[in-house]
Formats: sequence, structure tokens, C-alpha cells
Amino acid sequence: MRTLIQGGTVVTATETVAADVLVDGEKVAAIGTGMSVEPDRTIDATGRYVMPGAVDVHTHMDLPFGGSFCSDDFATGSRAAAFGGTTTIVDFALQDYGESLRTGLDRWHEKAQKSSIDYGFHMIVREVNDQVLQEMDTLVGEGVTSFKLFMAYPGVFMLDDGAIFQAMQRAADSGALIMMHAENGGPIDVLIRQYLGQGRTDPVNHSLTRPPVMEGEAVHRVFKMAELARAPAYIVHLSSRDALNEVREARDRGVAAYAETCPQYLYLSIDDMARPGFEGAKFVCSPPLRTVDHQEELWKGLVADDLQVVSTDHAPFNFKGQKDLGKDDFSKIPNGLPSVEDRFTLLYQGVVDGMIGLNRFVEIVATAPAKMFGLSARKGTIAPGFDADIVIFDPNHERTISAETHHMNVDYSCYEGRRVKGLPQIVLQRGNVLVENGEFFAKEGQGSFLPRSRIST
Repeated sequence: MRTLIQGGTVVTATETVAADVLVDGEKVAAIGTGMSVEPDRTIDATGRYVMPGAVDVHTHMDLPFGGSFCSDDFATGSRAAAFGGTTTIVDFALQDYGESLRTGLDRWHEKAQKSSIDYGFHMIVREVNDQVLQEMDTLVGEGVTSFKLFMAYPGVFMLDDGAIFQAMQRAADSGALIMMHAENGGPIDVLIRQYLGQGRTDPVNHSLTRPPVMEGEAVHRVFKMAELARAPAYIVHLSSRDALNEVREARDRGVAAYAETCPQYLYLSIDDMARPGFEGAKFVCSPPLRTVDHQEELWKGLVADDLQVVSTDHAPFNFKGQKDLGKDDFSKIPNGLPSVEDRFTLLYQGVVDGMIGLNRFVEIVATAPAKMFGLSARKGTIAPGFDADIVIFDPNHERTISAETHHMNVDYSCYEGRRVKGLPQIVLQRGNVLVENGEFFAKEGQGSFLPRSRIST
């Protein structure tokens, strides 16, 4: 089937041009004007942007955490992603204690059979031993080319520096990328016990016990170890000026240092966690929300490419029945926020407000994550031969974000009542319409697993 997208403005990371896009089957066939073709379908994109489908390289579908499971599985989460203009996700498969990486990965392959959009996997490593190190090489050969390690959550996810360094050495040899949750879990754990002992149980204390200095210290340590191992490293969900300055310092001395931030750190703050009653629990995530003054520095980091990617860390938990597990103890509130549907439009507000340019927006949400995580041969731009993952985006559509209208399987929105401009009106994946004018046309399970290439930094 051939589809002609006509009359729009094609926007990639490098150019903005008035042009038509011809899709033949699952691929982009041509870009230009005045093409002499007889398509099976014509889509009128007049007055709208034609952009590559977004790539979100940090989601958690159906993840167990804090005595509960994320409320979105791959069926509901991928559907919401599509409505938000995201056509590819890279989710985190989880190794349980005492099991092989293979067992954890197979479990996630089974979960992802419900996905309506294309997907890949990172692997969360909870134990490092000789078997795990060997399995890392095997998984890289299967297209799982990134591994997430934790410096936080003692007794749950946290690894010591020796284990982290061993994994970095292995990644350097195999062409994999180590992704780090960088917070110094030891002192944080002490602060949590002290605050609870003082009766300070409200949600805002989640942030106060995880101060920016402990994120900055951990990021510093990550890149010192990566430098010694001669391995690239990537900081997930960077939230603070302290951490960003450590990324800059490492890059300045020649370390292959990379990082992402998330919409919540650009738009929300500790003030949201201090809302009256228990409302602040809706905003509990790790690293936590910071004071408002950190936001400007993160935007500067995006402009300067000190931060390469904006991902969501989508990890939704319902306010009623999940977040309220920590009603009397902030440390028991499941950590995570819903945002897989909102990232594209929220980041576009950076264009509206003059924080970033239109091409940089596309780079942040699509091109850079595809390149960083081994998908740049197929995803992340609109060009002949690439998958026809395309968003037809109305930049003038004004709307209000609300849980009443979103498609994520969660009972609240962090951005409730926020007025935004821009809407992904038509979303295609590999030439197939996923979303058009508020209707969903994809079938559960039509997404494909994407083996990713080795990391090229």
C-alpha cells in the first residue's frame, strides 16, 4: 500500500522543509514536491508538521516495585504512547535475585506480546557474578545492548562499586552501554530512617531525604569508574544542577559521558510534593523533584547537548490503592510517575516558549534516542529507507491535559489542568495508522521486538 502525506512541513533534526512524503509499504519511499504517483491513500497535512515518530528509551511497563505493579502493562502503555506520538519504546527487563538474565529477559518478551508499538529492551542487573557477565555478552548479541545498574535502594537494587566497575569493564569489551541510576543510596537510607524516626512522614520528605548533592556525588563516581573502565556511561532520569555539572565536567575531560532528563524535572518541582494532605504522593519519583531553580539549568543542558535525550521514566501507580500504601510512611509510596502519553506535547512547549528550536525538539524526542540506543538504521528520522513511523502534528491545537481524557491506565495526571499547544493528530508506524483524530486503529500485539545494534558513541 502506498500513502502520500501531502502539503505538510517535514521536520527532522537537521531541516525544516515544505514537502510531501511517500510511504510504500512499511518504509518511507521518497520526500519531495510534485511527485507523480498514484497513492492508495492521501493524507492532507496542510498547516501541520510531519515529524518522525518519537522514541522513548525509558519506560517501565508492568514493573513490580514497592509491593505493587505499574498500572500500565504493554497493552495499555503502548496504546497511550501512540496517542502521544511515541511509536517506539525501550523498556526495562528485570533480573530477579538468584535468577539468570535470560530468565528475566524471557519474562519481558512474554509481557511485551501485548504491545501495539515497536519495542526493545534494556536489562536491569541486580546481581553481578561470572555467569551474569557472560550473559551480558550473549544478550548484546541478541540486540539487548544496554544494562541498567543502581546505586540506590539498598537491599532491593543497589550494587556496590566493585560490581558496577566489573559490569562497566564487560560493557567496554562487548560494545554495550551501562545506564546508571545515580543516587548515593547509603546516606539516603540513613536520612530516611532519621526522618521517619522524627515523625516526618509526609510525601515531601521523600525529596528532602534524597538531596541533590547525593545525586551529584553518585554521578561523579559513575564517570570516574567509567573513565577507569574505558567505557561509556549514561545517567538515567537526571534531575538536578549538581548532577548535570558532573556530566559536564566528565565530558570536558574526554569521558564518554551521556545523560537524559525527564519532563517532570522540567515542569514539576518539590512544591508539588508539598501539596496539602496526601496529594504530594502523586509526584513521588526517584530521583525526586527539585526546587524550581534547577529547571532553568536543565533546559540549558538540553540546548547545549549536555543532556542528549528526554525520556519519561514512565512508571505509573494509581493514587488510590497504590500510592496510598505510603499514607503514613513516605518511604512506602511506590516511586514513579505517568507521562508516556505527555512527553511529545510537553517538550513541544519548549519550542512554544522559545527554550529550544523545532529541529532540536525532534532531535531530543526521536533522533538522538534512536542513535544513542542502536536504532538509527530504522528509527528517529524521516528519510528514504527508514521505517514509516510518522507523526502529523498540529502545532496550533490548544487543549488541557487531564486524567479524564488521557489514555494511560492511571487515575490521575501530574499535569492536570495544564494548558498546552500541539497535538499528534495522526500517528503511523511502519506505514500503518495507529491513531487518527482521536481514534485508535492498532491491534494489541502488532508491535515488533527491535534488536538494537551495539552502542556507537
